[in-house]
Amino acid sequence: MRTSFRTAALAAALAVTIPGAIASAQTPSAKPAAAGVKASPEIERGRYLSKIAGCNDCHTPGYTVSGGKVPENLWLTGDALGWRGPWGTTYASNLRDKVPKMSEAQWVQYARTSELRPPMPWFNLRAMSNADLKALYRFIVYLGPGGGAAPAYLPPDQEPKPPYVTFPAPPK
Repeated sequence: MRTSFRTAALAAALAVTIPGAIASAQTPSAKPAAAGVKASPEIERGRYLSKIAGCNDCHTPGYTVSGGKVPENLWLTGDALGWRGPWGTTYASNLRDKVPKMSEAQWVQYARTSELRPPMPWFNLRAMSNADLKALYRFIVYLGPGGGAAPAYLPPDQEPKPPYVTFPAPPK
């Protein structure tokens, strides 16, 4: 039930924001991973996890609306699409800026203990194995810096600038 609600909300939002999402995915500030650096099996695992765990769905502008056809050098750079609900308005952060500021051990600890605002499925991070979290970390670091900061969280009483998705209050 939760998955279908999230999917429906995402589809509705994307139908409205396709032009903006695709335009923001074209940001020239994203840089490719180091040229000539061969990806290890662990980095390849991280690439795979970023796809199947849905990281790119929110943290890569235009990823979902393009059917995943966003160049990898733009992956995980955050997004300006807001997710508004009773918690306020959240934005998918630029993981390529945030994660490399942590050590691998700090990242694993963060993934194990953080309870983030919706719609981030923090509980899915907790369900990942340490090996998966380390692979994801190494992939993000491998991608290198790129993109800019996502908009800051807004409390529930502040109206966000479009584009944003509005979630209803959860059922009681």
